[in-house]
Amino acid sequence: MRAERCVASPEQSTGGCETSPEQSTGGCVASPERSAGGCVASPERSAGGWANSAILALASLIGLVAFAYPFFSPEAANGAPAMAHAQDAPLVTLLLTLLCVVVVVANFTSRQMSARTVAVLGVLTAVNAVLRAVPGPAGFSAVFFLLGLCGYVYGSTFGFLMGVLSILVSALIGGGVGPWMPYQMFACGWMGLTSGWLPDLRRHRWAELAMLAIWTALWGLVFGAIMNMWFWPYIAAVQSIPGQSWEPGLRVIEGLKRYGAFYLATSLWWDVWRAAGNAALILFLGPALLRVLRRFERVLGFEIAPPVDTLVPEPAGHSRTTRPSRVIDG
Repeated sequence: MRAERCVASPEQSTGGCETSPEQSTGGCVASPERSAGGCVASPERSAGGWANSAILALASLIGLVAFAYPFFSPEAANGAPAMAHAQDAPLVTLLLTLLCVVVVVANFTSRQMSARTVAVLGVLTAVNAVLRAVPGPAGFSAVFFLLGLCGYVYGSTFGFLMGVLSILVSALIGGGVGPWMPYQMFACGWMGLTSGWLPDLRRHRWAELAMLAIWTALWGLVFGAIMNMWFWPYIAAVQSIPGQSWEPGLRVIEGLKRYGAFYLATSLWWDVWRAAGNAALILFLGPALLRVLRRFERVLGFEIAPPVDTLVPEPAGHSRTTRPSRVIDG
């Protein structure tokens, strides 16, 4: 992503606009809105943002359909758990991977992503994929704390791509490919996506750290609850557990009660370890990692304020301070 910022200078008092070194490739273009002051987003970037949001929404919709369709298809729910999604999982994985490629291309086209952004995404994805293999007690996995931090610092689009690709890479290098893989990709992608929605509390260090620790712990539980859904409707075909199994025709409230009982009996203990472990990593490593990630914002041009092509100065006698925005915040 190209870094552009509107820089206050003596020339601005007469209506000029001075460009920073990063703007040498972008230039400063006059617009009819100059008299009103402020920076104006170009149509190209606006269209790119809409396209980016639409692609992410489509990917999430595919994920929701993939998780939900067995509940509305009694024939699909009659299969054995070992064969759950065995036929549709490869297609879902392919669609999700292709959509990630489309997201990158769309952001390149709208100049919201650069080669440097992709390089950092690749490095952080590889690191997160390795972290997934870090051993821990019960259901602990270190894949979540770095993903939450990166989604928070670099934005929703970066977080979604990192979450999806981390699971894909770790599965390929660790032999964990199976019908569950695309559902793990969706769940981690959603964690990275929603982490970009958190409020920016960088001015309140301890509040920021507490928020990120609680958020990561919450997603440690939510991830397990989401992942159970990919196989839960298929369990009744092998063993019907009273009060815990899915049956076609159940009312929503009854289905939620049964799933809650199933989750408490089979998954909660494992997910608590995951949640507590990643929250602890945030508390111990979060401050240092946040400083490093934000240094990348400045060094690699991720820190933009705001990402526009048309820059307009403030009226004479006024100085404008811009707040750094997150990278490709979809």
